Amino acid sequence: MTEHPKRKAIEIALKKIVPNPAQPRLDFPEEELRQLAESIRLHGVLQPVLVRRDRDRYVLIAGERRWRAAQMAGLRSIPAMVQCATARDSAVLALIENMQRSDLNFFEEAAALYALLQDRTLSQEALAESLGMSQPALANKIRLLRLSAEEQRLILENRLTERHARALLRLEDPARRAQVLRIILDRQLNVAQSENLIRQIVEEAPKKKKPVRMFIAKDLRLFLNTIDHAVTAMQGAGIHAVAEKRETDEYFECVVRIPKINSSTR
Repeated sequence: MTEHPKRKAIEIALKKIVPNPAQPRLDFPEEELRQLAESIRLHGVLQPVLVRRDRDRYVLIAGERRWRAAQMAGLRSIPAMVQCATARDSAVLALIENMQRSDLNFFEEAAALYALLQDRTLSQEALAESLGMSQPALANKIRLLRLSAEEQRLILENRLTERHARALLRLEDPARRAQVLRIILDRQLNVAQSENLIRQIVEEAPKKKKPVRMFIAKDLRLFLNTIDHAVTAMQGAGIHAVAEKRETDEYFECVVRIPKINSSTR
């Protein structure tokens, strides 16, 4: 994310800065923060954080990792660039900054994208355009959230890829999906192998048969009444049609006789 050349960084007290509630990054490893804090102690904060003004405080747009590490390093203030932005704009900027720095895993990206769409003021098309993505790519990213929290954890902990995750989405049954995920992990299958395995499972799955509708007495009465109405309509048109019905213990019998030659035309 580029900075405006006319703006200058100012020192802002750390206690006056609060995290962005729409921060897409959820994981800040302690060891990484310690290393950054040590670097800050030695060299200071080399890149200002980006914030927006909110009454008597500042809300982070980008740079939460530096802000956290600066606190660990014992700093009282941090260089910051103040940008005029709405809460929604800052959420989008935070997502862009994290995506450009590859700081997010694909599930965090999906969750951030989904959250941005919940205020109903931003369409998928508009958000995709602002992020430099296609609308289908954005939609496919959000679909990843259909995987359970446990499935997401296993995928991330075992360093599977986003393509692994998307392939698993082809399995709609959660129990079956969990079983296949375990096979992928146990056999250490790569993306192509995982996709082939899932394709075979999907193709071999029995097709669901359409349920056969069981007719009940009410349906039969409806059919018989339909026949009566048809015969009555023909009689009204001058056709001497006759319907004879008979009921036994096993079936209904209905015979309709329609003369080939209309008596009115003889």
